[in-house]
Amino acid sequence: MARNNPAPAAETKAPDFIAWHVANRGDKAFWTKVGAAWFHRDRKGVSLQLEVVPINGRIVLRTPLDDEAKEQPGA
Repeated sequence: MARNNPAPAAETKAPDFIAWHVANRGDKAFWTKVGAAWFHRDRKGVSLQLEVVPINGRIVLRTPLDDEAKEQPGA
């Protein structure tokens, strides 16, 4: 008989990086938060979760500032 044990609740932790879309327009760069990234447990890789996918510009991963980490659930 199979056991129906519920899966342990996923631990929500603050992201290791914030993903930003950077669009250059003339001499200015416009930064828009587009997602977050977390190290894998073995720290040999990163999982990236994007809320939107930009069609131009670049995506930059930066460590969160203290106030950004407080905005994330479970932080």
